[in-house]
Amino acid sequence: MESLFKLKENGTDVRTEVIGGVTTFLSMVYILAVNPSILSASGMDAAAVFTATAISAAFATILMAFLANYPIALASGMGLNAYFAYTVCGDLAKMGINDPWKVALTAVLVEGIIFILLTLCKFREALVNDVPANLKLGITAGIGLFIALVGLKGAGIVVTDPSTVVALGDLGSAPVVLALVGFLVVAVMYHFRVPGYILWGILVTWILGMIAQAGGWYHVDVNAGSYSLFPDFSHGIKPTAPHAVAFDFGFVAGHVIDFLVVVFSFLFVDLFDTAGTLIGIGEKANFLDRNGKLPGAGRALMADAIGTVFGACMGTSTVTSYVESNTGVAAGARTGLASVVTGLLFLLALPLSPVFTAIPSFATAPALLFVGLMMCSALRGMDFEDDAAGAVGGYLALIMMPFSYSIANGIMFGMLSYVVIRIFQGRIKDVEWVVWVAVVLFIGRIISLIA
Repeated sequence: MESLFKLKENGTDVRTEVIGGVTTFLSMVYILAVNPSILSASGMDAAAVFTATAISAAFATILMAFLANYPIALASGMGLNAYFAYTVCGDLAKMGINDPWKVALTAVLVEGIIFILLTLCKFREALVNDVPANLKLGITAGIGLFIALVGLKGAGIVVTDPSTVVALGDLGSAPVVLALVGFLVVAVMYHFRVPGYILWGILVTWILGMIAQAGGWYHVDVNAGSYSLFPDFSHGIKPTAPHAVAFDFGFVAGHVIDFLVVVFSFLFVDLFDTAGTLIGIGEKANFLDRNGKLPGAGRALMADAIGTVFGACMGTSTVTSYVESNTGVAAGARTGLASVVTGLLFLLALPLSPVFTAIPSFATAPALLFVGLMMCSALRGMDFEDDAAGAVGGYLALIMMPFSYSIANGIMFGMLSYVVIRIFQGRIKDVEWVVWVAVVLFIGRIISLIA
């Protein structure tokens, strides 16, 4: 273990890494339930998608462990899967394409191959390492607010409202109450330095939820998205074979432009979401060196790119680095050993899926909320006095991530404002080349959005 993952050098031990890996897994296990539900809307078999999701997540996460030795887990990305099912496949279906998901999987495959090439030429590594310090800190805090919002929304603490955009949820509902109680449990355990306090917060909240269901407070209503909190083995434990290598290159030949637009959309969102996630995790875990660069970023990005190609071959949407990895980092994870644990748990989930998918989003909400708190501490390092461009850019990244519900949008507004202010400061030469490339891509995206 020591020779593989350098535990002592990173100030950790096997027990801490195991706890961190389990914590990360429990924080993102929802993808095993959500991804099949979303992709099945495109005509894919939900059981096959479940298998593909688990296998691809395990492969990519373990690959991250051995390539980069980072406690970063990967799985089919949220947002990207919705775009896959509802936008890409929806539009293709209107064109009369049978099995549109095969075309979408082909686009994901091509995206992954392009990512490998961009990683080999070090563009993605430069994007992670050469972003200005203030922007990195703003991105870190913005991701914290973003995942906190994910937790609040998943627990029903915050709900949509046509008049005020968002509003407070039902304070009498079990998910809301238990999520808030779970958050306080995490906070108290953190104060007393209880090992694995985030993991314990998830488990305590889930157990309280099962008690609430048994007592009649928590009501099961599948149509409303409220499922039983008790594992259900009535459908057996044998996993269904995935949609392996189900590509459709025939569509590409006759619709090159349409296909490239789809590939670019996948590529763009994943490119900047991954960069933002790695920056956020690197900052939180103190992985960044004295120059603010992430050592071994190229290897981490290569694991991400290969994971996307493998996921497409298995039959799932874009595989990407998960911001929920911060929960494991907050629990003490510092090496790839935690990723190995997380990856193995994804494999274990294949026959034990009824157990893992029974963990509700309100039980993982306390972890997401507390990690959001920890990540917001990055704001203390921002320079608000002598770097107006970086401060404004970091601030826009901070607020646009949660308020537009997109990490990529936050990075876009942050970088564009940074460059504009640098130009007016007469410091155009101080703008890093990779930022210029990113700005060109962002301008292209804006044009595509308003066209």
